[in-house]
Amino acid sequence: MQITVETRNAIDVRTAMLVLLVPKLEGGQWRPSPRAAAVDRALGGRIAAVIASGDFRGKMGEGLLLYPNAEIPAERVQLLGLGEEGELDAESLRCLAGHAVDAARNRRAASIAICAPRVRGLRLPQITQALAEGLVLASYRFDTYRERDKDAAPSVKRASLLIDRPAALKAARDACRTGVVLAESQNLSRQLSNEPANALPPAQLANAAKRVAREVGLGARVMDVAELKKHRMGGILAVGGGSANTPRLIVLDHDPRSKRGKKGAKRSAESARRLPTVCLVGKGITFDSGGISIKPSAAMDEMKHDMSGAAAVIGALRACALLKLPIRVVGVIAAAENMPSSTAYRPGDVVTTMSGKTVEILNTDAEGRVVLADALHYANTKFKPEAIVDLATLTGACVVALGKWATGLFGSHEGLIEAVRTAGESTAERAWPMPLWEVHRKAVRSDVADIKNTTGRDASSSTAAAFLANFVGDTPWVHLDIAGTAWGNKPSPYLKKGATGVGVRLLVELLQGWKEKQIV
Repeated sequence: MQITVETRNAIDVRTAMLVLLVPKLEGGQWRPSPRAAAVDRALGGRIAAVIASGDFRGKMGEGLLLYPNAEIPAERVQLLGLGEEGELDAESLRCLAGHAVDAARNRRAASIAICAPRVRGLRLPQITQALAEGLVLASYRFDTYRERDKDAAPSVKRASLLIDRPAALKAARDACRTGVVLAESQNLSRQLSNEPANALPPAQLANAAKRVAREVGLGARVMDVAELKKHRMGGILAVGGGSANTPRLIVLDHDPRSKRGKKGAKRSAESARRLPTVCLVGKGITFDSGGISIKPSAAMDEMKHDMSGAAAVIGALRACALLKLPIRVVGVIAAAENMPSSTAYRPGDVVTTMSGKTVEILNTDAEGRVVLADALHYANTKFKPEAIVDLATLTGACVVALGKWATGLFGSHEGLIEAVRTAGESTAERAWPMPLWEVHRKAVRSDVADIKNTTGRDASSSTAAAFLANFVGDTPWVHLDIAGTAWGNKPSPYLKKGATGVGVRLLVELLQGWKEKQIV
């Protein structure tokens, strides 16, 4: 979708659908903005008449369509309810943009223009960014494998955001571009997670990551089985050992210093050391059958998205590169397929990880933490980051605890935990702090190895996080359990059924201004 920000009058815009956002009426009285009043006058008072009739009340997401009789260039005027003005925020604007896209698709309108509202507590750039995010996210459909339907509603190709403050035009356009980059990066993550497992085994996930790296200028490295053995990554090798689709370790590197040419090459060694590094680590299980400890068949098809943590890392690195964030961000992805076979790892096996720690395998369906053990240790020792954030569809217990409404947030550093929580609130990708206590760390100790990969059902999200804590050393670290939030069965105004791409916008929000925030 092509999105522009303009200062033209709404009554002069030629578009297939002009969208007016109308707040919930107070006492039945409509107090139109100057732009809405101008449109109403051009339409001979038809908007006011509809509102006076009680057919439109301005409730959040409520819609009503009018057809101008050549009074204005717009082919249609869509009224959309804003709801209570005092309750408006950035998430409300994303939802309203989603409603606008749906209204346009239902009427086969290829272009829309939205009069950006004023929202108490939000600056104009925040408003245009939120609207752009909602428009792009709502436009995504996973239809790669469906026969093209000539009668299907067409996509919205163009959108204009109409603002009434010319002095803020540049800032509003910059923010709109940021919103488009973030939403397109999240859509990339959604696409990867939605792909069927036969189309996206570990090698193809690695190819997709390399393709993104080429497009936006990231560094990329992929380790195959031979290199995994060389680095003694016994966790990844064990989990991937049961599949004909061999595992990979994928590394993406956003390093601003690598793009400054000869002039940048002359920087001092001191300035190079000052550039902070943050590692993002993603679980990339491209299909999880459970292995020998095989899962029940119900909803096993959704286990194609058990690599949603990896997808979020790829999307976030794409956004970091396009937004030119002035810090080094390294993505490390452990990619494997967990299948039962004569070569699969078994309950009772002892696996030696890259760190040298041994892991007793009690359940082969607790595989995500086993591959992350190698990825976390590699990220920590290879790049020596200021902080590590990992994302993983790790435990069903987190879904029970928080449902689809929040990501489980665990960590070793209070400042980093709070920064992630705040970023989630800002982006509406809510993350809720969960306990990680010494009792959880003791619970993962094994009688026959250093640690065991499951402790049973009790506090299993916390004990899974405690397992991961063994592989990050003293580095500030946060673990995001996205098992409940990475997949949605009930569509929202801007996220349809399927993969959500959760984490992309949260991570970029966390990383923007990293040096100034002094998080760790």
